[in-house]
Amino acid sequence: MSSFGRWAAPAQHYSPMITLYGIPNCDTVKKARVWLAGQQLDFNFHDFKKQGLDEATVRTWLKTLDWEVLVNKKGTTWRGLPDERKAAVTSADAAVALMLENPSVIKRPVLVGAGPKAHVGFNDALYREIFAA
Repeated sequence: MSSFGRWAAPAQHYSPMITLYGIPNCDTVKKARVWLAGQQLDFNFHDFKKQGLDEATVRTWLKTLDWEVLVNKKGTTWRGLPDERKAAVTSADAAVALMLENPSVIKRPVLVGAGPKAHVGFNDALYREIFAA
């Protein structure tokens, strides 16, 4: 269990294991972790820079998310890529390859286990909606 997570009885609307993927020094990830802990939701935090990320996980996200949502084209990591590398990302397969070689390009956080689909990003209204279902 994460240092921000707390044990709580599983609710009917989400699986007992919520996982939040991201990197700990990202401000948006910090806000999401604080929000989840404040709601006393049990969750696992997966630091994909330290713990890694596998292709199966990314492909699972892509079952409910478009690759263009996952690739953060506004971030400094994307902007720092060579133009030819950016131009090569034209499909889900190319995006998966990029996300695996450079996880910092993934828009954060990615939330799974809170319903049937993955969610990207954080804001209070979004998380209230996700956990109200």
